[in-house]
Amino acid sequence: MSVSVLAKNLRGSEIIKIAGEINELKRQGQNIANLTIGDFDSNIYPIPTELKQGIVEAYNDNQTNYPPADGMLNLRESVSAFLKSRYALDYAPNQILISGGSRPLIYSTFLAVVDPGDTVVFPTPSWNNNHYSDLTSANAIMIETRAENNFMPTADEIRPHIKGAALLALCSPLNPTGTMFNKKDLEEICDLVIAENKTRAAGEKPLYLLYDQIYSQLTFGVHKHYDPVTLRPELKDYTIFIDGASKCFAATGVRVGWGFGPANVIDNMKAIVGHMGAWSPKAEQVAMAKFLTNDTYVNNYLTQIKANIQASLNTLHEGFQQLKAEGFSVDSIEPMGAIYLTIKVDYAGKTTPDGTVLKTSADINFYLIKEAKVAFVPFSAFGTGEDVNWFRASVGASTLQDIQQMIPRIKEALSKLK
Repeated sequence: MSVSVLAKNLRGSEIIKIAGEINELKRQGQNIANLTIGDFDSNIYPIPTELKQGIVEAYNDNQTNYPPADGMLNLRESVSAFLKSRYALDYAPNQILISGGSRPLIYSTFLAVVDPGDTVVFPTPSWNNNHYSDLTSANAIMIETRAENNFMPTADEIRPHIKGAALLALCSPLNPTGTMFNKKDLEEICDLVIAENKTRAAGEKPLYLLYDQIYSQLTFGVHKHYDPVTLRPELKDYTIFIDGASKCFAATGVRVGWGFGPANVIDNMKAIVGHMGAWSPKAEQVAMAKFLTNDTYVNNYLTQIKANIQASLNTLHEGFQQLKAEGFSVDSIEPMGAIYLTIKVDYAGKTTPDGTVLKTSADINFYLIKEAKVAFVPFSAFGTGEDVNWFRASVGASTLQDIQQMIPRIKEALSKLK
């Protein structure tokens, strides 16, 4: 049966494919340490107690009908105050859009500012920009980034590609790497966007900047989150932020995301999200509005979750650095933010004990799944080539003990390769 060209050519999630392999092995009775999905095990990282209680109370109060398409006003007011206190960003409630997590916000940004054939520029690796470009029939320009710059794009790498582009999509802390922009690099990119928009004629669509900062409350050590509008206030008319509660409050299933930006763009995104029916459940919105206004609840939760995530990331990083010191062809980048560690397992071309040659990063990953009982995600799932032997390790669904125990298994599996 014939289907649309879009449906025929749209690629499924590579991460879900890996998860299917893991689930099959689990059905066979194997215990796999799953560091693939960018999610939390809610038994390890439960949502804030006060938020949970608020959701239950809202359902008991029968807050179960349709919410406004752009989100409950009291939640948009709470988000506005949260942005002001946490980031010193000044956005009125009418410049804020609530949706069921951040995905509808990203997709509606693409739909609101990108026409078929328009150029969208984004780095690789990055999360899902390639798929959203497919969905909008955009001309995707994928900028290959370097480990030497923590896989963050630079202005020099972006510069050749933005003439006439409709959207530049950035994320910091970055999914999948957990790395972040430093102030200087982001300032240079901001200046590039400003300079490009000065070349656009009156009435011509500007170059918009999608800035995904969903992990911005999860930063570690000396690493500080920066955003374009704080660094360059003149970008406020061109920057659409993606944010929400999913990651910082381990609330991925609660489905409360918020986007904010220029009122004219947000108004169009409201209509798109409304037609998709992608709003956040009303009870969750009511509870989130109340939770965000209590700094004590928010700060106590963030302090605890950041300490636990950082301990897991540091343990995995130190384990890989020890393997590197022992002569194994591995590496890792210091944890900076989010729930991810960037690791390198450079064993392409090696032969397994059963005589199989590991040709790609996917081959290496599936070897580790079977031999070390640990699963990562190759950067090829985020737009790079299969010859890039770097991987995302997500610690949200593993205990500290799980991570401590997997390092010896990885060492043993790699020792078997010839």
